Amino acid sequence: MKKMETTSRAIALEILQIVLRKGQPLDDGLAQHEDLKTLEKRDRAFVHALVACTLRRLGQIDEAIKACLDKASDIKAPIHDILRLGTAQILFLGTPPHAAVDTAVEMASASNALRPYKGLVNAVLRRLTREGAEIVKKQDEARLNTPDWLWLSWRQAYGTARAREIALANLTEALTDLSVQGDAQGWAEKLGAKLLPTGSLRLAAGSAPIPELEGFAEGAWWVQDAAAALPATLLGDVKGRRVMDLCAAPGGKTLQLAAKGAKVSAVDRSAKRLERLKENLERTGLEAAIFCADAQSCKLGEKVHFVLLDAPCSATGTIRRHPDVQRLKTPNDVARMAALQARLLDHVAADVLAENGMMVYAVCSLQPEEAEQQVEAFLARHPSFSRQPIDPSEVGNEASLITPQGDLRCLPCHWPELGGLDGFFAARLVNKAG
Repeated sequence: MKKMETTSRAIALEILQIVLRKGQPLDDGLAQHEDLKTLEKRDRAFVHALVACTLRRLGQIDEAIKACLDKASDIKAPIHDILRLGTAQILFLGTPPHAAVDTAVEMASASNALRPYKGLVNAVLRRLTREGAEIVKKQDEARLNTPDWLWLSWRQAYGTARAREIALANLTEALTDLSVQGDAQGWAEKLGAKLLPTGSLRLAAGSAPIPELEGFAEGAWWVQDAAAALPATLLGDVKGRRVMDLCAAPGGKTLQLAAKGAKVSAVDRSAKRLERLKENLERTGLEAAIFCADAQSCKLGEKVHFVLLDAPCSATGTIRRHPDVQRLKTPNDVARMAALQARLLDHVAADVLAENGMMVYAVCSLQPEEAEQQVEAFLARHPSFSRQPIDPSEVGNEASLITPQGDLRCLPCHWPELGGLDGFFAARLVNKAG
């Protein structure tokens, strides 16, 4: 058992380094690590939980480690990461301290280069075992765990109090939501799920793995965050109408539109991600035409009257699910995504959307540059377009999700009593040209 514990933590160390030292997304690190696949289900879950917690609480963890060191700058990077994993276990995961300390020392002893630091690892983690709880009590967890650039951006956009609420919400792990083809109340009862005001189902923490749940094999539902399920509903009644779903993969919104009877053309440039969409269509028995193409330039026949553009973005609204986002993304990524979004919007306006057509533009970002400011800039460039305000009745009568301008704006701190939401933005734009 002890060897397996060490192996799990060694894999966690490698994945943490893939994220923090190589700049790769956590999901990629987990999916591509061959040794992780050989572990038992419980141990795989532990690795995921350990790395995610370390990324989520990295600011607190680093400050706690620093409080126990004389010269933090002298720590080798691998030792620092070993200490981070040990600290996460001791302070936040409730791991028995002796297990966290002993396995960390073993990892430091595993190579000649790190062996001289095993005494330091032992001393720091044993001190945190004694003093860590008091250190944590004095920490400002919201501020410490949020990178400066994000904190300043959210404070400017939403105010200090709301920025703090967002940061605190990001410290909690998101629950799993489902979109159903029909009889949401019935499926809520079957799955022991909560029916949310907007019609999505929210599974309880600790539910069985998704493929093992009733209704999965027959395609009665699919996994989709409640906030991500809202933009497709804003197109209204699309039964029998052709809808272009741009940047469609992995396909939750395509499934929604198809379930409403739309003739969906799903476009995405990633063949690999489209394979997942095809699988979900087959499982649910729904139909859509799939095109592997660049949404910036594709032209698929005649212009359409309905477009859903769920644009690539910085994904800062998904930090609860992807805690690596706030460790990997920078203001440059926001600027790069904003430029791409502007090109996509201009292409839709010029070459995809018909006169008197409707477009819903959406991003899972909290950054105004990709959302509110993006829409205002688009409207300034395209005077034939105007915003069609969203009514609270379209989003479960949840007026808190609608901005004064009439756009959809979900925040991670919304619905705290229900478990929160992903951060999401959507605007409904109509073309009155001609």
